[in-house]
Formats: sequence, C-alpha cells, structure tokens
Amino acid sequence: MSHRYPDYPSMGTDPDSDPALQQDAGYAPDGTAPVAELFEEAAETRKTRPSPATQRLRRRRTIVMVVVAVIFAGVVFGLTVFVRDLLGLNEIKDYEGSGTGSVSFTVAEGDGPMVIGTNLEAADIVATSKEFIKAFQEESAGREIQPGSYEMKQQMSSSSAVDALLGEEDPGVHYAAVARDLRQGEVFEILSKSTGIPLAEFEALAKNPQSFGLPAAAVSLEGYLHPGEYRFPLDQDATEIVTEMVNSTFTTLEDAGITDPDEQYRTLTKASIVQAEAGEADYAKVAGAIENRLRADNVETSGLIQSDATVTYGLGRKSYELTPEEKADTSNPYNTYANPGLPVGPIGSPSTEAVDAAANPADVPFYYWVTVNLDTGQTEFSSTLAEHAKFVEQYQQWCGTQKPGRCG
Repeated sequence: MSHRYPDYPSMGTDPDSDPALQQDAGYAPDGTAPVAELFEEAAETRKTRPSPATQRLRRRRTIVMVVVAVIFAGVVFGLTVFVRDLLGLNEIKDYEGSGTGSVSFTVAEGDGPMVIGTNLEAADIVATSKEFIKAFQEESAGREIQPGSYEMKQQMSSSSAVDALLGEEDPGVHYAAVARDLRQGEVFEILSKSTGIPLAEFEALAKNPQSFGLPAAAVSLEGYLHPGEYRFPLDQDATEIVTEMVNSTFTTLEDAGITDPDEQYRTLTKASIVQAEAGEADYAKVAGAIENRLRADNVETSGLIQSDATVTYGLGRKSYELTPEEKADTSNPYNTYANPGLPVGPIGSPSTEAVDAAANPADVPFYYWVTVNLDTGQTEFSSTLAEHAKFVEQYQQWCGTQKPGRCG
C-alpha cells in the first residue's frame, strides 16, 4: 500500500522552525499557534462566556444576597442590643472619676435627693439618679444638700457628685443638720450630739424663751429653732447656738413680711400645723383652709381647726390615731378638736416654705383636708363634712391595704 507524503524539501526539517511549513501545518501567520486551535479556543470562549442577560441576573442575585446579609446582620445586632438592654448589660450604672469640663448646677429650695438626682442625671453630671441616691445615703451622714448654685463637672462618679454638693466638713466646726418638722426636744438632741454640749443646757434655755426675743405668749422655744444645716464654731456655747437658730427664724418671718412679734408667733404656729399636716405642694391650700376655720363667720367647724397633729403634740407622741376621749379633752392646750382657735404655740420647726404659706395662704373655699395616701402624699380637699367623710373613707380603705402600724 503506497502513501502519499507532502513534498518537503527534507524529511528532517522541523515545521516549527520553518514559516512556510508552519502555514502548511495550520499555524497562524505569526507562528504562535495552529489556526485550528485558535478557532477552537474562540468557539470554546463563546460557549463559556455568559450572555448579557445572564450577567444582569447574576448581578441582581449578588446584590440581593448582599442586602439580605446586611439586613440579617442588623437584625442580629439589634437583638443583641435588646437582650443586653433587657439584662441591664448596656446600662452605664456609674461614671468613674471626678468628671470633665465645668457646668453650673442649681439646687432649688426644698429639693430633696430624689429631685436632685433626677436633675443631675438629666444634665449628664451623673450616670443615673439611682446610683447618686445610693451614694448620698451612704455618705451624707445626716447632712442635707443646701439650696444654691454649684460648679460641677460632667460625667462625675456619684460619690464625687455627693462630695461636691455636700462640701467637705470644716474640722474647726461642729456640724448639725436639723430637719424640718422636728420638735424642740428632737432638735436639742441633735445639737447635743453634734456639739458635745450637755442636753440639759439646751433644755434649761427653753424655759426662758423671752430672753431670746420671743413674745410673752411663747411657752418655749418650739417653732423658733429654724431647720437647716449649721456649722457652729468649736467655742460656741449653747446660748450662742440657740441665738443663731432663733435669729434665722426671725429673718425668715421678716422676709415673709411678718414683723410684729405677736403676729410672728401666730404665723409660726400656723406654719407648724401646715408643716405637720401637708405635703409641700399643698402647703398654701392647707394654710387657706386653716384661715377659713379661724374666721369669725365659720359655721362649718365653729372655729375648730381639728388637727390630729396638734392633739398628739400635746399628748407627747406622734400618731394619726386618737380616741374619742382624747379628742374631747379640753385640758390639752394643743387640742384643736375641743378648743377653738390656734393651739397655745407651735408644734414643731416649720420650714421656710411652710412659713411663706402661712403668711400667704391660698384663697380657697375649703375647710377640710385629708391625705388619702401617705406614700404619694395625695391630699383631698372639701368644703363640707359630707364630702370630707367620703375622702376619710378612701383613706381608711388605703390603710386597710397597709402593714399594721402604717397608719397608726
């Protein structure tokens, strides 16, 4: 069988080295690859390259997958934050250190730790009111935060804020914190404990109130020992201490426009009842109701104030419960159920706010008032005994839900 071979110049010539032979053998003109292979690769490329529609679909799928991934990550993050908030893990309970910057903070007259803590938190001076109150209870040692403006810093620790508001005690003074509504004996105990002066020295001074400028009607120093924070020099004696407190009371009365000594005594007596019977928000209304009872044309209560606080003061105890016999006892000079008009004198140390209310009572049509919830201080006012009886029943119902002794 014969074979026909190409007419090569020499059987030993390599086609890769001869352009003419490369072209005959199917190589591209530039000698890089056989033309057949290039056509095959191009065809294969056309087969594997996606069409424009396919590419658009793939891009859409990619975008959707990215969006879904982002949404999923956001949901996971949100759930994580929610769970941490639920468990209190994200809550900043307290800042650290003494804070940064400078901010002016005002404590208004009558503001207590709860109000101050809320205002501090709102101003971002402390992290939370709760931690501030906790620090105050642990560190105050009976001291009170006085009204005024304070230079403070932002994001202070609760302890630092307490220190800034209370101030450092001067080691060269006797510090005494006298709360509002305390009775004379309670004030003397605080003064004696704070100064080391025997209790008997203070009690002896109370037997001669006129020596401190009190009117002849005054039976003691009750009502004139003004509440507040005091820093008495170490060498100050009992007489000087009492004089300072009494002078503070005179200043308060004069600032309220009461200058006549006898009228000052009456105002302090009314203020002490207001202080004992009402929450600060209701001082002026209770003072107005007392004024109505003291009016000569009062036929609703016939001039009787009917204050439980005055009766129990005369009995030497603090209580809301009175027996019919105790209410009928005319021998008790503080019994405003049996004796018309004001009692013989104040029944405690009224605050500046109570004195202002007594000096400027609200013009109200009420004769009766009763606090129906001792926790919230909710007080209801009425003009007739029938209305008042309904509120008394409401108070008794509230008392029925309390632990024994809560309303006693």
